[in-house]
Amino acid sequence: MKIAVRQLLATFALLLSAGLANAALPVAVNGTPLPSLAPVLKEVTPSVVNVYTQTRVRVSSPLLDDPIFRRFFNVPDVPRERVSQSLGSGVVVNAGKGYILTNNHVIAHADEIAVGLKDGRSFEAKLIGTDPDTDIAVIQIKAKNLKALPLADSDSLQVGDFVVAVGNPFGLGQTVTSGIVSALGRTGLRGLEYQNFIQTDASINPGNSGGALINLRGELVGINSAIFTPSGGNVGIGFAIPSSMARYVMDQLIRFGQVRRGTLGLYVQDLTPDLAGAFSMDSGSGALVAEVTSGSAADEAGLQPGDVVVDIDGHVVKSAQDFYNSEGQLALGDSLRVDYVREGKNRHVSLVIKPVPTVEGGTLDSRLEGARFSELSASLKQKDYSGVLLDQLDPKSRLAYQGLAKGDIVTGVNRRRVRNLNDFKTSMQHLNGALYLQIVRGQRTYVARID
Repeated sequence: MKIAVRQLLATFALLLSAGLANAALPVAVNGTPLPSLAPVLKEVTPSVVNVYTQTRVRVSSPLLDDPIFRRFFNVPDVPRERVSQSLGSGVVVNAGKGYILTNNHVIAHADEIAVGLKDGRSFEAKLIGTDPDTDIAVIQIKAKNLKALPLADSDSLQVGDFVVAVGNPFGLGQTVTSGIVSALGRTGLRGLEYQNFIQTDASINPGNSGGALINLRGELVGINSAIFTPSGGNVGIGFAIPSSMARYVMDQLIRFGQVRRGTLGLYVQDLTPDLAGAFSMDSGSGALVAEVTSGSAADEAGLQPGDVVVDIDGHVVKSAQDFYNSEGQLALGDSLRVDYVREGKNRHVSLVIKPVPTVEGGTLDSRLEGARFSELSASLKQKDYSGVLLDQLDPKSRLAYQGLAKGDIVTGVNRRRVRNLNDFKTSMQHLNGALYLQIVRGQRTYVARID
């Protein structure tokens, strides 16, 4: 009997190692069925869809934009454009209403969005809302017999848990890959405000964006979002947005069409080993308050620079990014508890989340009509930015015509430095004729004249 068991285990080990290399295992060994993901995937794959977009891009030419040149050569005065196409993936999360979760970067600036289902049907999709700060978007289709994927609690994930990625890599069609959770709480990806990624070695390639990362129960634990790739292909380092964050953003987008975030009014930084020693705390055991915005919820609650925030409404804070991730999921009017340490003593305070201060541009100057400016988020300040954020812009406004875009940071007005919203308002009150705005966009700084 013992010899038979040993032989069976040896055979299983041999077949398993061969299967890892060849991705092919028999259904059974000596009549004993082998584990398979097929039953789970049979239930899951109908919920994962292909997302196709078309974007019309205006083609600019110095000669064709010249009215004299066009008149001389009798070139018709019609818009010149090209159509850009892209593809990605999405996950049905509400079958009755046809809601689909995907990435913001999959559908950003798209003029047309189409969704292809596993059963071959195709539908035109409606954009419900996007959140570039988390790279989440919600689209909707009108279709019957959809199958939704249940959302799991991603906060219960552990490193080493088995996960499966489902998507549409390189436009090949629906593809399934498997792996484990390699790490949790990953940060450092460019262009995103709130980061708490699940890292996995399940193969994620271009086109997988917006697809599903599931557990072995067939529940959605993440939305595949990005890969680390020196070569352009998969190297075993992929990132997914946790389902807990996706759920919060999705609910806000469906309800309001945008994410209505509030703020505590705190600027925090990591508790480095040197700082931790100075405050008699362990490194990585909180976020150090560096600045408190006057009139904010935190200011009214009595928090001060030098306090160390260790918990926000039950969410442990180990770093500045933990703080911003928790703050990013706070809705306006939420009442919550903040635990902090001051002079070695544990304290707590209750407060109500306030909106981020904003100002409508048209109230300051008619040339800013159609624009809204807001205080920079604390995480942008952490990246050494100062100024005000252009957080809303009418595409037909004067600023848009002059080349400004939503997300630009205004750091100066007519050579007057702008650090915050009050500086911006004051600078606009001292205008004398022409208006020049100093703008930061990504790594680029330039000056725009607003006529």
